Amino acid sequence: MAFIRPFKSSDTENAKHICRATLPPSLLSSPAAVRMAPYLWTLQFTHLFPQNCFVLDNGAGNAVGYVIGTPDVFALAEAYPRYVAEVLQSEQGRADVPQPEQLETLEALKNEDGGVNETCLAQQAYNINWLVLDGVEGKRELVEQYRAMLHIDLLEGWQGQGWGRKMIERFVEGVKGSGMNYGRGIQLGVAAENTKVVKFYEKVGFRVYPGGEKEGGNVWMVRDL
Repeated sequence: MAFIRPFKSSDTENAKHICRATLPPSLLSSPAAVRMAPYLWTLQFTHLFPQNCFVLDNGAGNAVGYVIGTPDVFALAEAYPRYVAEVLQSEQGRADVPQPEQLETLEALKNEDGGVNETCLAQQAYNINWLVLDGVEGKRELVEQYRAMLHIDLLEGWQGQGWGRKMIERFVEGVKGSGMNYGRGIQLGVAAENTKVVKFYEKVGFRVYPGGEKEGGNVWMVRDL
């Protein structure tokens, strides 16, 4: 029987698979994006804040979904050099995310042909400011108010069964009990290609925070704690 449990280091490969399997179509079409995705949106949380990460276990020890994040994005930023050194600059990390030649100017996400710019992804992986803290007008204000950050993904066969709500509540409990400064609560981002999930997040206590549409039609959402 499936159940929710704390993340373990042995879940890392399954977590990478979950991240890749649930990418939006524009990223799934890019081999480079698929290869790099866990390094941008999964592994920094499981590596630096495993105590705040939880998985849905299928009952046989395999993670088929996760809810991951941090109670404080600024604590994440402070710890990020360790993630770069221990994960991005590991042998596998260097193979999956080649270190960009420069980190002074962020390149555009899309190439002239409309494809995903591999260099831009690598730059974000190596720079926590570009990845999480900075961006379009209003982004810094958002993260300063809602310092906790959440990502949740479930493999297709495990969606629509009520697990998402339960996993989010488990994450909320962890944030509240962390002793860290989470500000007004939790924030998350919804890709423009996946706005159908906005109603789900609203049902579990989130609301739309204005400004996300400036990021190519994305949606920012927050939950007050």
